[in-house]
Amino acid sequence: MREMALAAYDRTIGLELADFLAVDGCITKAPCGGEKAGKSPVDRGKRGTKRSTAVDARGIPLGTVIAPANRHDSPLLSETLDAAAKALGGGLPERASVHLDRGYDSFVTRERLEGRGLIGEISEKGKSAPLGATNRWVVEIV
Repeated sequence: MREMALAAYDRTIGLELADFLAVDGCITKAPCGGEKAGKSPVDRGKRGTKRSTAVDARGIPLGTVIAPANRHDSPLLSETLDAAAKALGGGLPERASVHLDRGYDSFVTRERLEGRGLIGEISEKGKSAPLGATNRWVVEIV
């Protein structure tokens, strides 16, 4: 059903994939637990999950991975890109630009992106974000 909805959206409006993809994670509460829930580092150790989501330039979700809340964002990158490629049916476009926050700033992340033929636009640790304090990345609005 999800693949059909994405395909219909792409035919009528068009996904913007070649110039811009964004990936980020967010922590959500999971008070009832579940097999994917884990201790949340931001909510006094209560149960939570992390959603790692890939979106196109307009913020249309392409793929999501669920993990325990105490997982770091960067190890979920490969699974999230795989989920997005599966949802698109034909994979991600070659040389697409993937925008990531500084939580992904590592040699391993750059290698993972290069191995997929993608270009990483990663905020550097220790430097201020490229966006003003009032603006949010398109993936953070989802």
